[in-house]
Amino acid sequence: MQKDSGPLVPIHWIGFGYAALVASGGIIGYAKAGSVPSLAAGLFFGSLAGLGAYQLSQDPRNIWVFLATSGTLAGIMGMRFYHSGKFMPAGLIAGARSGGSPVPAVPWHLLTV
Repeated sequence: MQKDSGPLVPIHWIGFGYAALVASGGIIGYAKAGSVPSLAAGLFFGSLAGLGAYQLSQDPRNIWVFLATSGTLAGIMGMRFYHSGKFMPAGLIAGARSGGSPVPAVPWHLLTV
């Protein structure tokens, strides 16, 4: 019998993709509208998500930084999407958290300390 080698794509790579999406969204917001708050928030949350993905790559049970970052961003962007009704960028980021985040894919038994 063969030993299970784990998922086909390591879960932290999805986290790095999410971090890149968030950071690039801030950069694009600055480039298109000159929004310095968008740039600062995108780079800040993108960096935190990247840190969380890195921690996840070192220890799959260490999800707390990524969970807090993506959850906070999903809440903020979800409210922006609810009030504006515009999919870009708020709906995209809120949807990416719920659909593409590695956190929901982590088995709950790994969350015990």
